[in-house]
Amino acid sequence: MLSGIKKSLFLFAALLFFMPAIAQVEVTQLYVENKINPTGIDVLYPRLSWTLESSKRNMRQSAFDIRVSESLESLQKGVDLIFSTGKIPSDQSVFVQFTGNTLKPGRKYYWQVRVWDQNDRASKWSTPNYWIMGLMGPQHWQAKWIEAGVQDRSSRQSPIMRKEFALQKPVRLAVAFVTARGMYEAEINGKRVGDLYLTPGWTSYNKRLQYQTFDVTDLLNEGKNAIGVTLGDGWYRGKLGFNPKPDNYGKELALLFQMQVIYTDGTTEQIISDGSWLSSRGPILSSEIYDGEQYDARLEQEGWSKPGFVDVDWAAIRLANYPVINLVTTENEPIRKQEKFSPVKILTTPKGEKVLDFGQNLVGWVQVKATGKAGDQIRIQHAEVLDKEGNFYTANLRTAKQTNSYILKGGGEEIFEPHFCFQGFRYIKVEAYPGELKAENFTAFALYSDMQQTGSFSCSDDFVNRLQHNIQWSQRGNFLDVPTDCPQRDERLGWTGDAQAFAATAAFNFNVNSFYAKWLKDLAADQAADGSVPNVIPNILDEQCSPGWGDVATIAPWVMYRTYGDKVLLENQYESMKKWVKYIQNSAQNNLWKPKQSFGDWLFYRPEDDNSGRAAATDKDLIAQCFYAHSTQLLINAAKVLEKNYEVSYFDSLLTHIKDAFLHEYVTPAGRMVSGTQTAYVLALQFDMLPEAMRADAVERLVQNIHDYGDHLTTGFLGTPYLCHVLSRFGHSDLAYQLLLEKSYPSWLYPVTMGATTIWERWDGIKPDGTLQTPGMNSFNHYAYGAIGEWMYGVAAGIQSAPEVPGFKEIQIKPVVTRRLNFVEAEFQTYYGKLVSHWQWEQGQLLFQLSIPVNTSARVFIPAQSVDQIREDGRALRSHRDLELIGQVDGYVEVMLGSGDYEFQISR
Repeated sequence: MLSGIKKSLFLFAALLFFMPAIAQVEVTQLYVENKINPTGIDVLYPRLSWTLESSKRNMRQSAFDIRVSESLESLQKGVDLIFSTGKIPSDQSVFVQFTGNTLKPGRKYYWQVRVWDQNDRASKWSTPNYWIMGLMGPQHWQAKWIEAGVQDRSSRQSPIMRKEFALQKPVRLAVAFVTARGMYEAEINGKRVGDLYLTPGWTSYNKRLQYQTFDVTDLLNEGKNAIGVTLGDGWYRGKLGFNPKPDNYGKELALLFQMQVIYTDGTTEQIISDGSWLSSRGPILSSEIYDGEQYDARLEQEGWSKPGFVDVDWAAIRLANYPVINLVTTENEPIRKQEKFSPVKILTTPKGEKVLDFGQNLVGWVQVKATGKAGDQIRIQHAEVLDKEGNFYTANLRTAKQTNSYILKGGGEEIFEPHFCFQGFRYIKVEAYPGELKAENFTAFALYSDMQQTGSFSCSDDFVNRLQHNIQWSQRGNFLDVPTDCPQRDERLGWTGDAQAFAATAAFNFNVNSFYAKWLKDLAADQAADGSVPNVIPNILDEQCSPGWGDVATIAPWVMYRTYGDKVLLENQYESMKKWVKYIQNSAQNNLWKPKQSFGDWLFYRPEDDNSGRAAATDKDLIAQCFYAHSTQLLINAAKVLEKNYEVSYFDSLLTHIKDAFLHEYVTPAGRMVSGTQTAYVLALQFDMLPEAMRADAVERLVQNIHDYGDHLTTGFLGTPYLCHVLSRFGHSDLAYQLLLEKSYPSWLYPVTMGATTIWERWDGIKPDGTLQTPGMNSFNHYAYGAIGEWMYGVAAGIQSAPEVPGFKEIQIKPVVTRRLNFVEAEFQTYYGKLVSHWQWEQGQLLFQLSIPVNTSARVFIPAQSVDQIREDGRALRSHRDLELIGQVDGYVEVMLGSGDYEFQISR
């Protein structure tokens, strides 16, 4: 019996010896050009990335193998591959460039990857993903621009267009490429094409017009088929800007449609927009970004996008001679429907209005269900807040109507929602609804660019948690293809100052790599020949250059590079960065920049009865000089990364002159600045404008100013993002926490105490007595002050990419703990995997928990005075061999960690 057991054990051991070793890592997520299963890739050599997971510590990738095929079945069998790297020794798992043969327009490519760990053990092949190529250049467009033959410039009624066609063979793959001068929604055989909204999005249309790529294989039939497309004004010819005017980019709506059909026998066919299409008027009477939509269901034409529809009364289209040279694929994530909300209350206001409260200030629209007679008209207005008396409040919308109206056709339940507009709202006022107003007949849908949520932050203070909620919801609502300032009034523009102030926080909350890459290309396109940057992008205001606004040209590319390690984005924007700095240099005199236009520290705290001489207004030229230096420093940083050594030397010398001029002009020999405001000292300290010998006094002046205001902030859009960073950097983290946790006005938490569900434009959008700030500028969804989020992730939780290595390949974790909070936890989804930092007070001990992604390393600063205070997983820190002890510095014990989960217990 015993010999039999021994024999079995021997055979089992022998089997294990001859079996290939399996890696203890798993490939869990694949990206192509930053996106999952993207369509419309327009680069010949796309970059591939993947995420690894493991339950073991210190796991690294030592090699990878990528394979690609046009057939999913062939890929999984490993045959008929169009690309296979074989085993490549490398730890690179992010932005690995495809180097295979030329990819073809409109083709679908399946791919997967396996890796080897540091012990040369291979993982399983990943689950296959895919990408679909775009058209890859104007030479591949065969379609013609077409306009509806029924268009009337005096009417804003949306035209509809259609075409029937036949397919005689089974289809393997059909890919449609669609764009419009205006907005469009497409249907094939009565079914919606894709789940994207407000296409083709907003760009600097005359220079860059996006097209979308759709896999429409499943929508087609063998035999007869039909395409139907509805056009709308959108940003193209709708009213935009202050004193809103229409036709900013053109007066006529037009469609460009091209569908590539690949049959199972390998032959191909193109279905294109051309002279064979027909057009008519649709039920959308008007649809405007600011004003909303008017829809008459009595004008619907049943079956108009299906084959066999009788279209004898339809008009021929007109061919148009618009260019295709400016067409670009959709680079960022498209707008999709996201969360949905039901009303939490149905109110009757003191004025007798019927109002529905959705409980969340959001951006999107309301879907309405109703049953009534033909000709019944429902009218829905949208608002962010109720006034002090509880009445529906729209004065802060200025000229924007934000009103949707629907005329019923009768005959049963009807469902309505807008098509080519969006609203910013929490409340809706409903007029003339047929029947009883019931919550189940109204559903609000959030719309925003479909960015992957990458960050979360929570702590023991519920008000701070609500602040984080509000920050993320303001980002959702305002990252609607462009980073808008507000989503409700007659503005909704891509203000550059807001976008730069919030960029770092935005990159923690969501993956905005592609979002900013797309928008920054429009910035470069709209940048003037002299290098000046418009105040809004896309540029429809023709206003040029304010300090802290135009600096987005340098700040945002550098933030994206630091967060994602995306060197291509930095390369693409480098000339734009340099043009901006050279513009300032050419505008400056004696190395001082005193611009003609400056918004200054926009919307800083202004106490109406402050006669103490402590006014918070900061000298605008001082601000300009600080941002001049900051942009120059960021340009130097980028030049170093891109190995432009001559330019590093040149701009380094310029930076010295800029700072010398700042000291001469704005700082006394004793270190006092011409503006004694929080923002003045914050910018000077954040951007290293002061010699080290002057910094301690400057910090004390900043701290004293905060105390003078009762431990409150007074900063505006430009000072606020850096305030807590400066305090923490110079040893005043307790005061930074005090500012974060302050609940009285002005503070981050004051709006939370007033019921805010998004970030306000003003510190006191609603005053303590319940009255509202001036309606001319009082948005309740304005993300700029949400820039505190970066400090919450990066300082309170301590999550940063290592100073010399971007993209979180090497990580630094250095939390600033406080007794004001019982715990802080932040998660951040890097391209390498999920990074977690959590600290918590428990029974007199500090618990510090970390998760480090596979294939990365982390320099961790454990809050402790001595190594002997620290245990990890119950064992003394010194006894651990799977981490490296570096030393002690400034109240921290420094260690190097590989991937894995860790729990430190620190006795106090």
